[in-house]
Amino acid sequence: MTPQIPVQLLDKINSPADLRKLKEDELPLLCNEIRQFIIEVISSNPGHLGASLGAVELAVAIHYAFHTPDDKLIWDVGHQAYAHKIITGRRDQFHTNRTYGGISGFPKMAESEYDTFGVGHASTSISAALGMATAGKMLGAGKEQYIAVIGDGAMTGGMAMEALNNAGVSNTNLLVILNDNGIAIDKSVGALREYLLDIVTSKAYNKFRDWVWRVMGGNTRYGKNSRAVVKQIGNALKSTILNRSNLFEAFNFRYFGPVDGHDVVRLAKLLQDIRNIPGPKILHVATVKGKGFEKAEKDQILFHSPGVFDKTTGEIIEQPDKSLPPKYQHVFGKTIIELAEKNPKIVGVTPAMPTGCSLNMMMKVMPKRAFDVGIAEQHAVTFSAGMAARGLVPFCNIYSSFMQRAYDQVIHDVALQGLHVVFCLDRGGLVGEDGPTHHGVYDLAYFRAIPGLTISAPMDETELRHLMYTAQLDGMGPFVIRYPRGRGISTEWKKPFKEIGVGTGRRLREGEELAILSIGHPGNFVAAACDILRNDGILAAHYDMRFLKPLDERLLHEVFKRYRRIITVEDGTIIGGLGSAVLEFMADHNYQAELVRLGVPDRYITQGKPEELFAECGFDTDGICRAARQIMKG
Repeated sequence: MTPQIPVQLLDKINSPADLRKLKEDELPLLCNEIRQFIIEVISSNPGHLGASLGAVELAVAIHYAFHTPDDKLIWDVGHQAYAHKIITGRRDQFHTNRTYGGISGFPKMAESEYDTFGVGHASTSISAALGMATAGKMLGAGKEQYIAVIGDGAMTGGMAMEALNNAGVSNTNLLVILNDNGIAIDKSVGALREYLLDIVTSKAYNKFRDWVWRVMGGNTRYGKNSRAVVKQIGNALKSTILNRSNLFEAFNFRYFGPVDGHDVVRLAKLLQDIRNIPGPKILHVATVKGKGFEKAEKDQILFHSPGVFDKTTGEIIEQPDKSLPPKYQHVFGKTIIELAEKNPKIVGVTPAMPTGCSLNMMMKVMPKRAFDVGIAEQHAVTFSAGMAARGLVPFCNIYSSFMQRAYDQVIHDVALQGLHVVFCLDRGGLVGEDGPTHHGVYDLAYFRAIPGLTISAPMDETELRHLMYTAQLDGMGPFVIRYPRGRGISTEWKKPFKEIGVGTGRRLREGEELAILSIGHPGNFVAAACDILRNDGILAAHYDMRFLKPLDERLLHEVFKRYRRIITVEDGTIIGGLGSAVLEFMADHNYQAELVRLGVPDRYITQGKPEELFAECGFDTDGICRAARQIMKG
């Protein structure tokens, strides 16, 4: 149920229209109440805390200054949009955020008219806003405004730069708000970060900026005289003071800022004035991730999405239990260091996810051999290809759902050229509370069509180690290792390295009449199901295929010669994955069997705990038992 905290204003705000009834001097109090409300809810129902705390004033100021939903607001990624959700009529539902059957953790068009575009991946907001603005002009929509809020991390994505380039010649009423806090999930990297840092920290430039604000003061803040002053001297002085041209003005955007993103009154006034300036504009807003919660400000990486924590002290309540099996990510981080110590050709690459994928471990001990390239998946793949072309062995670690963005690069720059890049697909399968924008359920299907790729998925942590060892051996070529978010099954995972023959599966259990074929972590669900089925008198054989490509045809011939009832199990879409591959094999070799495919059905799966989603899709232990009993009845 909705938490009860003392409020004076928040209970009155059920829409932005209610917000706009407040006086300007009431806005800081409202921001404080929203911030405390977010902390209260997220402390017990985990979500993306830091980014949303840092954008409270920004959300309030935007909805106060603009006439949403007539004016269209698009949040990039959506990590920072909790205040937006609370303001736009979802306060009473906010306690269901990211839960099964609850509201989405990201803006979602089907959820609210104020969520004008669904998001979840970085760098999309400017393109979407420009498309909407262009359509608005064509449809004669009038003077409605289009606002894209994008973080400095997301601005490193090539798509954002492509959109800026296009928008600069569009003559649309597009406002890009750059929410600059110096950190995405990990600290922002690259030349753009250095450029923004120069602007924010330049004392000379900021003295000039404050002088401009004074000139723009009074009743004509952004009146004709003020704009004339800026036009005459602004660009020249900014270029001279910073000893470089203004990047955004080179894209033909009017640049304003940087301004304090936590001064909500000034920010609201500024936005009210900027909305009346035609054409593409960019407002550079400096904010603090985790603002207003001391622990979140001090440890911005941990408090990006901290899990359950004490709302007063900030202490993380769900401390890791060392008796539990490690996360696959931890095994990857430890193992790549071991391998790199033995093989000087190995390097690590990730697009802005070093902590999430545990490449940060390698960065600490081998900083010159591990690379965070920013939110730039396409670049990460071709950057890896370039290193492979010179004889290195890059382990390119990208979340499965984000690898979708670099599909062409995998085909054209890696596979077509047969380059030895090892793709570690983290977060394969249903990831849980982040929902459909982050589920990694398509990779098995979309990679299987590419010639020359080896595609594998370990059933446990030790198999992950062995596959990583195998993948870096000479002559392997493009190699995919796909594993889920979360924990494995054993604390005794650190075994001596062993080469696994490419395209070889393994029979884990003998059976009669029924064979169950699995790939990846769901093989553990199959193992548990086989134990239960044995008690029912059903003796199911279990085969861990390990490789989707090449398939172990020797093993498949054995399966089809011995069994007439077959179940395939995978945590990817059943269209195009293991089940499809086995069906194709059966048809190609003229076998006949009753075959049931378990996996992710042909629809989008919402958010929820992984166990809830596995059950919904029918490939958890209970679902496998159900399918086995049903097929045996037939």
